[in-house]
Amino acid sequence: MDAPPGTFSGSSDRFNGITVESEAEYEADDTDFECKLKKSLIHWKDCKRRCIWFKVKTEHADWIPRLVKFGFDYHHAKPGYAMLCYWLPTEEEPNLPKYAHTMLGVGGVLINDKNEILVVRDRYAQIPNSWKLPGGFVEPKEKLVDATIREVLEETGIDSTFITVISFRHTHIGNFDCSDIYAVLALKPKNMDIHLEEREITKAQWMPIEEYLKHPKVHETNRNFLKIYLEYKKRNLTFVCENAVHQILNVDYELYYMKFHDKESNL
Repeated sequence: MDAPPGTFSGSSDRFNGITVESEAEYEADDTDFECKLKKSLIHWKDCKRRCIWFKVKTEHADWIPRLVKFGFDYHHAKPGYAMLCYWLPTEEEPNLPKYAHTMLGVGGVLINDKNEILVVRDRYAQIPNSWKLPGGFVEPKEKLVDATIREVLEETGIDSTFITVISFRHTHIGNFDCSDIYAVLALKPKNMDIHLEEREITKAQWMPIEEYLKHPKVHETNRNFLKIYLEYKKRNLTFVCENAVHQILNVDYELYYMKFHDKESNL
């Protein structure tokens, strides 16, 4: 259905909502913004639209206080824009998904041929001078395996390949008041020489496993990650990552599952 004259056009979504993008519909001398918005809301209510979204670019931020005046609220913001929304139906509660409520971090367990584990000291560690696993945050649209390999390489100069997922740690005290998932993966090192990234890491080294398991400056959670991995090796288990393609959306995804190896595996 075409938008009536004097209203915002927007685009429909599969949930019977409308998204208006300031990049497409902003007018610098739009003195009739409030009238246009009012007419639009009446039209959308008559059409039984559900959620109305306004994606407002930073350079069009003068829209924001005028939208808020009409009952719009923030849903999320990213560099370059803010997304505001307004739930139209009065007979049902809004069921909008929350946005960006979980941070995702990764850590790598790398053991060399000398039975040593790669450890680092974080410049901004919560426990000063503690030894931790190399790792960091996953970038948008980045795979867990790729993120872990990248973070280890950036921090230590050690390149690696994926072996197995070891464990996940889930908590609700993450940055920006978000929940936090920390995925720990075992990686096979491809080189031994450490090249330190000094902006975030003060020290990195290969530490004997026995020393790591008893070291007073290793957090118990990190110690347990290694113990779990050693148990996987003993039982010939891996938590594999398999690439696949969604049969309907035709997009790549990763499937993770436990796999038992009949013969002794090279974990």
